[in-house]
Amino acid sequence: MSVAVDAMGGDRGPDVLVKGAIDAVRDCGVEITLVGMENVLRESIQRQGGADLPISIYPASQVVDMEESPADSLRQKKDSSIRVAFELVRQGKAGAVVSAGNSGATLATAMVALGRINGVRPAIATLMPTLKKPVAMIDVGANVDCKPIHLLQFGIMGSVFSGELLGSSRPRVGLLSIGKEDTKGNQLVKKAYDLLADSDLNFIGNVEGGEVFKGDVDVIVCDGFVGNICLKLSEGLSKAILTMLKSEIGKSLMADTGNPLRSAFQRFYKIIDYAEYGGAPLLGINGIAIICHGLSGSKAVKNAIQLAYELAKIGLADKLENSLAKRQDLFKVAQ
Repeated sequence: MSVAVDAMGGDRGPDVLVKGAIDAVRDCGVEITLVGMENVLRESIQRQGGADLPISIYPASQVVDMEESPADSLRQKKDSSIRVAFELVRQGKAGAVVSAGNSGATLATAMVALGRINGVRPAIATLMPTLKKPVAMIDVGANVDCKPIHLLQFGIMGSVFSGELLGSSRPRVGLLSIGKEDTKGNQLVKKAYDLLADSDLNFIGNVEGGEVFKGDVDVIVCDGFVGNICLKLSEGLSKAILTMLKSEIGKSLMADTGNPLRSAFQRFYKIIDYAEYGGAPLLGINGIAIICHGLSGSKAVKNAIQLAYELAKIGLADKLENSLAKRQDLFKVAQ
């Protein structure tokens, strides 16, 4: 099974994506199809020593810019690297897509090319580090405006994702809010609380922002506006903390204490580094798509490819469809 990589997307150019693909093949044994401008990609593969690896190239003549309107890209760039990558999945020539390109265009193209599962609202899930094990937060950017039923769908999809990827037998689902009481939050959160409480999910109630990183919940549900702010705030805070620690401790103390302190820093950085998680899966489409940070390096790309391969291998899309299909009556009541 091949993973189709949008090799023209992202802010750092094709070389980084090609390097990530080469590392994924060497370290994980994944078969890769790079999608983009053939001459550029072939030269990059050869220059980086990957000519003898099972990496194929599927040509695409157009590139969607990072600032381009998703609607415009769909209308005007039918041979873009991201569109062709999703077509490969639709045609059964690839099992998943990885893209570090325009996230709005990736979302829109995924829904057009692959369609939505049972008419649900697709959402982006991401893994965030905690004091115990990673927590899945959904949605982190696909849906700025949501209805209560959408948050219920996010909870169901997040529960399946957490159960399959993190091995949670009965994932604990929490709703991000400004207080633990069921009376706290805006109208969206209050109504979503009732829907989640009436479902068969292992719903533990509201989760405050300060509890996200404790690790006492497996899935955190929120709308994409709040989730994206949480994600970017967390990324920025972790980088700031690391910078402050390095500044306060200083190079002299690092030299005096030697390897123990240096090793501790390396372990801490590995925990908070988004590259360790690769990318964020788009749940709710008829297939597997991983959306990477636009500034992703080769390490993040490699891990995103590995994640895409694992999710396709376990049939996550089918399991999401089955889980959502079982709850259609619940959706009718919610509407």
